[in-house]
Amino acid sequence: MSTATASRGAGSTAGQSAAAPNTLRKSRRDNLQGWGFSAPFLAFFALFLVWPIVYGFYMSLTGKSLTGANNELIGFANYTEAFQDPDLWQSLGNTLYFTVISTVPLVVIALAMAALVNMGLPAQWLWRLAFFSPYLLASTVVSLFFTWMYNPQLGLINDILSKVGIPPVAWLNDPKVAMWAIVIATVWWTVGFNFLLYLAAMQNIPQQHYEAASLDGAGGWRQFFSITLPQLGPTTVLIVILQVLASLKIFDQVYQMTQGGPAGTTRTIVQYIFETGFTGYRFGYSAAISYVFFALIIVVSCGQFFINRRRSL
Repeated sequence: MSTATASRGAGSTAGQSAAAPNTLRKSRRDNLQGWGFSAPFLAFFALFLVWPIVYGFYMSLTGKSLTGANNELIGFANYTEAFQDPDLWQSLGNTLYFTVISTVPLVVIALAMAALVNMGLPAQWLWRLAFFSPYLLASTVVSLFFTWMYNPQLGLINDILSKVGIPPVAWLNDPKVAMWAIVIATVWWTVGFNFLLYLAAMQNIPQQHYEAASLDGAGGWRQFFSITLPQLGPTTVLIVILQVLASLKIFDQVYQMTQGGPAGTTRTIVQYIFETGFTGYRFGYSAAISYVFFALIIVVSCGQFFINRRRSL
């Protein structure tokens, strides 16, 4: 019995020793196949993301110019100049101002639109089309449309205001009004995307919650504030994050409607980066500004991440 047991033990050990190299070879083959499938993505990732980031940072440490006057390393001189540049701080302030005054209506209006459609209004397809279709338009189309609407002499908005006794407004030429005019155009253009996110989230709320609340005597407003809004918390966080990041990168409609005027009151940080590099021909300094802005976006994203994490705990 002991001899048979020992023989079986020796055979089992030999089998395991023989299976180990096969398992190792199979694991290596699977790893090679995985890397082979990932190689095209990694190549494009390195070529179009990693390398531009590395080269852009290197460029920010040089005095590189489109004229080729000074392409040598100058260290952090560009960053020192950036922190002392009043035009940079003005454009950054304009960007933050736009982000604050545009995010709130883009969240509140989208929520109201989704609530109206979710109520079961007739011809829901028409409401959805009307609310979402502006988002499909190109920024150039939206900018031209609102530029004509804001025309001080021939614009439809001032024509309506004159009929009710309100004097005409220089929508895109008044420093106090120009940014609000851009916000109105942006809200009309992009609110449809947030509307769809809210509508999808509302339609995923179980109806049993509303039925139970109705049996307890809760009305429509009580159900909205006690059931709908709490259930939309994660969606609201997502929309706010996406909206803040999108607003910080605003460029198209501002450049097309006001070119940053009047007197630089609507010039955003992205436009200032563009003008510094392609109008002032200072690629190195433009790269330094872009990395300062990149650091700001990282800080904002991390702040939102930690706030949301604390709420979820």
